[in-house]
Amino acid sequence: MVYTVTLNPALDYVMRCDYVGSEDINRAKSAEILLGGKGINVSVVLSRLGIPTKAIALAAGFTGHELERLVQAEGIETEFVYLEHGTTRINVKLFAQEQFDVNAPGPEVTDRDIEALFAVLDKLEEGDVLVLAGAVPGSCPEDIYERILKRLDGRGIKFVVDTTGEGLLKVLPYKPFLIKPNHHEISELFHDDVKSTDVEKIEKYARKLQEMGAVNVLVSRGSKGATLVDETGAVNSEGIAKGNAINNVGCGDSMVAGFVAGYETKHDYRYALKLGSAAGGASAFNDGLAPGEQIWEVYHNCFED
Repeated sequence: MVYTVTLNPALDYVMRCDYVGSEDINRAKSAEILLGGKGINVSVVLSRLGIPTKAIALAAGFTGHELERLVQAEGIETEFVYLEHGTTRINVKLFAQEQFDVNAPGPEVTDRDIEALFAVLDKLEEGDVLVLAGAVPGSCPEDIYERILKRLDGRGIKFVVDTTGEGLLKVLPYKPFLIKPNHHEISELFHDDVKSTDVEKIEKYARKLQEMGAVNVLVSRGSKGATLVDETGAVNSEGIAKGNAINNVGCGDSMVAGFVAGYETKHDYRYALKLGSAAGGASAFNDGLAPGEQIWEVYHNCFED
């Protein structure tokens, strides 16, 4: 089973208007509520690719219950930890003459809530995969990912960590199976100007991250695709899928999900990279996360040998 953890999930309230101004009441042409949160996105794409997954999240209030309902509607098992206070945040995405994004703060997380989360994670078993995705919200202990990996270390669980900065560096001693920085994050980690075209630099720093503990390092490179340095020492790169890109939200999460799905299916790193690239590309062609059939179409058209 592939488990995902989302510490600060959200409902995304998406509205579309022809124009937004202060001179009169603004009226939306359309409005919809979508699920949000990086780990939840990973679970959605995994489920659409036929991989069994369970979404674990810190949630609160009536918005938390609605989020859990939306996740379950995708055919995903859930085990949400409901917080003592507050409500799950609602983020507003307004598309008009420009795009306006307003992300709300998350609810307060107490020590008791963290212990409840740990109790859920303690149920994981050998052979399971645990995906930790997203920056740690200010309401959580900043070392929460490190604490999770330390607690589950030695149980035969594969860890996938998609986060940034010190939070990423601190989990490396626990030998995560996969990390997925982008080239900008590589620049910040190593205080160097690493461009998306700098494949040699990307390989060099990916190997440094392996020396620090990461098993496989997948570096997303924006419009230049992605490069994987795997545990055998092999380096493989893939470009981007050809198509009309209209969205960049959730594409990295889709890539992680596609990679995990590919590896869990065939235990082949090159195939995992190709399926991850297809999933990320397919989501770029949609307003939201790509449907499974489109991911496979992109894979067969753009990445299949």
